[in-house]
Amino acid sequence: MTQLDNEIRELKEELLELWLLVNLQLEKAQQSLISMDKDLAREVIANEKRVNSYELKLDRNCENVFALFNPVAMDLRFVLAVLKINSNLERTGDIAEGIAKFVKEVANDFDKNLLELINVNEMFETSIYMMANVLEAFENEDTKMARKIFKQDEVLDKINKKASGVIAKYCKENPDNIEQALYLLSIVQKLERVGDHAKNMAEETIFYIEAKVLKHKSKSDKKKK
Repeated sequence: MTQLDNEIRELKEELLELWLLVNLQLEKAQQSLISMDKDLAREVIANEKRVNSYELKLDRNCENVFALFNPVAMDLRFVLAVLKINSNLERTGDIAEGIAKFVKEVANDFDKNLLELINVNEMFETSIYMMANVLEAFENEDTKMARKIFKQDEVLDKINKKASGVIAKYCKENPDNIEQALYLLSIVQKLERVGDHAKNMAEETIFYIEAKVLKHKSKSDKKKK
């Protein structure tokens, strides 16, 4: 095994560690929202520093690989993919932190009926499922699984589109609870962006393995084997 092989292996291990941390952050953000656990929300907020540290370290290590080893072909695609996935993971961590901050700041528990109407828990479950699937696809170099992410994201898009109307109606009927409704609308929008980041990471996984660039292509093209 060459020194470059060792560097590639270490990069992958570090990226997977960050990925697992971000996935756990999302799961804890979900738990804190559903149970209105402000202590758990504070834990998510505090752990964001770890996410940021991982991101900076991975960026530096990728730069070192470029500078010292001049990777080519699949090795080059791998390092480029790690850089982009790293950025998407950091942004997903920001989303988990943002949701946790809403939980910490809101004065009263979220209206459970409204939570059900806008399908917040389904959005969480879908986004967490997508993040786990794309992690598995990357780790196992499974582009077939990576392509499944594009279909899964449609669930988040549909819920997000429906939520605006539901929230608008709720605000008219519950003018005293507008602030809380707007918090929840923001959470729905944040979870929709988790799906976007998962799609980006699926694209990078396919790029690194198959040397195919899917960015800006139609959904039907992305799903082709």
